[in-house]
Amino acid sequence: MKGTTKLLPLALVVVLALALSHLAWLPAYAQQTERAKNIGKRLLCMCNCNQILTACNHVGCSTSAAMLKKLDQVVARNEPEDLTVQSFIQEWGERVLAEPPAKGFNRLAWFIPGGAFALGLVLVIVVIAHWRRRMTLAPAGPSVSPDALSRARLQADQETEE
Repeated sequence: MKGTTKLLPLALVVVLALALSHLAWLPAYAQQTERAKNIGKRLLCMCNCNQILTACNHVGCSTSAAMLKKLDQVVARNEPEDLTVQSFIQEWGERVLAEPPAKGFNRLAWFIPGGAFALGLVLVIVVIAHWRRRMTLAPAGPSVSPDALSRARLQADQETEE
């Protein structure tokens, strides 16, 4: 029992160090200002994770760390938000934007899914209407007289007996 009392403080220190070690891996954006977080939400991390810059969760992601550091520096200089975003576009291209600008083909790309859905819906309605029209039954022909029916039966009986 005496040996364990000497190890107890050491064990507590180890447990405490392990419990706090995850804080060393906190993303850099955890210390950012609200303005930097808002700007960071408009940008993507360029480490090919396709996540918002402030939400990149790769442990030790050097790309997001460098981008967040640059973002913090720009925010510290109180540059306008649009100018900050433009500086990232100049460095990384338009693919750094989380939401593509609504101009040119990008504007058309926003409407294509809705248009395709509407076109598909119209096509389905037209096909179903066509099927329903085709399924109406044609009126039956004139009824056969009982005399003609008995002659046909008699002829069938004679042909099968031979």
